[in-house]
Amino acid sequence: MSSPTKKPALQTILPVDVPGTRHQLARGVRAGRWLFATGQAGTDYVHGLAPEVLQSGHPFDGPSKAHREARRLFQNVDEVLVAGGSSAADVVRIDQYYTSPDVVVAYHETRRAYFKGKIPPSTSNLHRRFARTHQSMEVQVMAAVPGPDFGASHEAGAAAYKIHASSGYSPALSAGDFRFVPGQTAEALDEHEPGVDPEARRGRGLWKGTPIKLETDFIIRRKMMPTLKAVGADLDTVVKAQVYLRDQEDIPNFREVWARHFPVEPATTIIATETPGFVMPESRIEINVIALAKDGKTKKEVIAAIPPLFAGASAAVRAGDLLFISGLMAVRSGALVSQAKADPAQPFYAMPAKAELREILAQAEAICEAAGTSLKNAVRIQQFHANLTDLPATLEVWSEALDGMPLPLSPIEAPWLPLPDARLLVDLWVHIPG
Repeated sequence: MSSPTKKPALQTILPVDVPGTRHQLARGVRAGRWLFATGQAGTDYVHGLAPEVLQSGHPFDGPSKAHREARRLFQNVDEVLVAGGSSAADVVRIDQYYTSPDVVVAYHETRRAYFKGKIPPSTSNLHRRFARTHQSMEVQVMAAVPGPDFGASHEAGAAAYKIHASSGYSPALSAGDFRFVPGQTAEALDEHEPGVDPEARRGRGLWKGTPIKLETDFIIRRKMMPTLKAVGADLDTVVKAQVYLRDQEDIPNFREVWARHFPVEPATTIIATETPGFVMPESRIEINVIALAKDGKTKKEVIAAIPPLFAGASAAVRAGDLLFISGLMAVRSGALVSQAKADPAQPFYAMPAKAELREILAQAEAICEAAGTSLKNAVRIQQFHANLTDLPATLEVWSEALDGMPLPLSPIEAPWLPLPDARLLVDLWVHIPG
């Protein structure tokens, strides 16, 4: 008989059908004191982008398409927050992806109005493609469900650098023992200095420093560490990091610097962006983190149930009622699993994406079991594809694994994955019931 801790303990918020399939998406998931709204877009969940977004009969009348898309997106977010017992004021973190820098200003204007100027820690970067035609933005939201001793608290005094008014997000936010830090780049500390900070630039000449090493070290030392210190945390208490990289070849040098600063690594996922991918076109990297208060009751626990994707990394980290898993790929013994490789002599008798995801979910379930939870308690699934044509096949695998439960899923097409020839990378967050 299964342990009681392994039973699903989630409330699916406003589930919707995936058009043309037998599968469902969870517009939101409530897990105890947390609420997640993953894969938010300007859709009506029937027509792809909502008709009022495309405004196909008169597309240039009124606000721009980007404004219309952002407005419908935040309407959708708000519906989830209200249905889950939370609100805009309780959002602890927001991550937004775009296909073009041209839509960011319209999105920011709409976001500022929605949050009434008090914007939670934010990450923004550019990506290749989303699941709906003409979709230019997709957003992930995490919120607190407020209670007598729990809620979101913006940490205005944590600023280690000036955040431009056009973005206006908080430099950090606290919720219980958790500390949320926005995506940080090597953008110059002096707002009058163009581009990447001089300290993070390579010196004159082709071999006077390695750009990715300089940027990574600068972000950690000059931005991340001061921010964490200001909110009672430090590098040792970081439990989750998402690392956005522009160039695949930068992975080894990034990993070298990352491991030097984190002898015990947080759960870390490396995610590819487009080129350019960040607010400064020359930037190579952006990092966001979640940490714990040093003096809090919630402690960091590394879950070593499977070999990590990268040598020396942590496969997963438990932080109280949340399990953060490092980016998962169909890798065993340092290579893509054989089942995920089609036979060149008969390539149409295999579905590599299904084989990859089944391996990934087997790894995830082993981690969940070791942490005292179940894959059925997944609250946030980010699925990065080499090609989104594989999405329908992966929906079938997820449905089999979760007995048809609605999925809190955000599918994104990436220009590359950390393992050549692979099709999928999954970034997975799971609730651990009390």
